[in-house]
Amino acid sequence: MIQKRFLLLLISILVPFAGWAQREASPYYFDKNGIQKEVLENYLDRSITVTNLLVPHQGEEQLNDDIRMIRNIGAKFLGRSILLWENEQVLKDPAFWTKAEQIIQRMHADDPDLVFQACLFEAISTEVSQIKIPEWVFESYGLKPEKRNFRYEDMLNLQGKYVDHWHAGGSVPDISRQETQLWFYFLACSYIRIGCEAFHLGQIELMGMNDPDRAHWITLIDKIRAFAAQHARRQWVILDAHTPKGGMVTNGKSLIDFNSFPMRICALPTATPWKEGDIQPAELRVNHLDALYKRSQGCQTPSGWSCKHLPYLVEIDNYGKEEPVNTADTTSYFPWGWDEISWFAKQPEKYRNEWLQYAWKWMKETDPDGHVEMPGIRGICCPNETDNTYRANTRSAQSPNGYNQEETIKAIWAADKTRKH
Repeated sequence: MIQKRFLLLLISILVPFAGWAQREASPYYFDKNGIQKEVLENYLDRSITVTNLLVPHQGEEQLNDDIRMIRNIGAKFLGRSILLWENEQVLKDPAFWTKAEQIIQRMHADDPDLVFQACLFEAISTEVSQIKIPEWVFESYGLKPEKRNFRYEDMLNLQGKYVDHWHAGGSVPDISRQETQLWFYFLACSYIRIGCEAFHLGQIELMGMNDPDRAHWITLIDKIRAFAAQHARRQWVILDAHTPKGGMVTNGKSLIDFNSFPMRICALPTATPWKEGDIQPAELRVNHLDALYKRSQGCQTPSGWSCKHLPYLVEIDNYGKEEPVNTADTTSYFPWGWDEISWFAKQPEKYRNEWLQYAWKWMKETDPDGHVEMPGIRGICCPNETDNTYRANTRSAQSPNGYNQEETIKAIWAADKTRKH
């Protein structure tokens, strides 16, 4: 009897320990103490943009196929999975949050290592004034709760900088305004509550127009991390931002876990004028415009480890088009007159697949601190029959507008031997 009790006691000790050891040995393990460099890079090397996956607009069949695609290729870091670019009134509908949380729970049941990234973007509209401020938001800043909505006007720069920057009634919020801090804190904590574990902070320099020493950014980020330590799934959130200066570093310490930036794709002129059906060749170049390649700053990271260059991610970005289109200008931010993802979507399928293979290989050979975020779901502006959306999905009855990059992405990742996955 004594031996049996001892055996049961031993099992009760060892089984939880074995489970803990197995989790900690995972190439995607992180916890309240932060995320180690190898684990972070594992995530960045399995990252894919899936814009508003958690806010589906195209029906249950398309959502199911998007989830199938993500599972099939083995993605782990789901970029831009939920975001607002103005249009704040959608938050009044409780279904905005409940539907997103249901999708996260469904996908975590299949793969608990998945990280869903939300965005805190550099765009607000007058609609933000329709959203009530919860008491806990006031209390987190030591303020007496009020029964009121957010105030659009109180988020704007007092000198008028970037006011109506996007359009009349659509501005860049000033991070030095307390109302902006309250807004972003409300969003971040709400996203954490539904299961998000990463945040893209957008164009930090635009929002930091009146924050030269980043004191206001530090206040907000510290509060977000403190909330995450109590409420996030793994008591940590992975932060990044577009960093045109090579980082978000203060006194040698980075405020974010990794840098990110557009690819800055450079169009290559052709010997003969382009005609419909031709490829529009383009490449990646160090020092092209403000590209981040080989410019990521060294620092001590929020997790405590130091590096000569902070790991960073580049994405095939979306931002509109310029005129004239379909011309190659090596000095332009618009490859062949389009934003990056629209240029990519316009190319013949074979070239799209070849170009992804090229970009992955070029990055590995050119700058090992850089990582390519694959295009999964993203808005495009070029004329097409795909609801102005690029999808990497294999085209099917469930995903009739797929662009057929799914198997290419899967093959690129399967061939990757640079680290443990």
